[in-house]
Amino acid sequence: MFILQTIVQVLLGITSLLLTLLILLHRGRGGGLSDMFGGGTSSNLGASGVAERNLNRITVILALLWVASIVVLGLIVKFSG
Repeated sequence: MFILQTIVQVLLGITSLLLTLLILLHRGRGGGLSDMFGGGTSSNLGASGVAERNLNRITVILALLWVASIVVLGLIVKFSG
């Protein structure tokens, strides 16, 4: 059980870092922190529609994996001792 718990913890750490990176890659919609740091200028040099949709899909899948790893880790901790 300790090995499974370690694997899920590593998976949780990796998905947390990747999820943070993917969220930061999203294009700002305006009015938030992206405007504060120079993201307020609209430019067409950013991601296209297809790339943005793929980024959204990958982010949602990774978020679901992140939530699942949290639930599994909670169940392992609850029932292991």
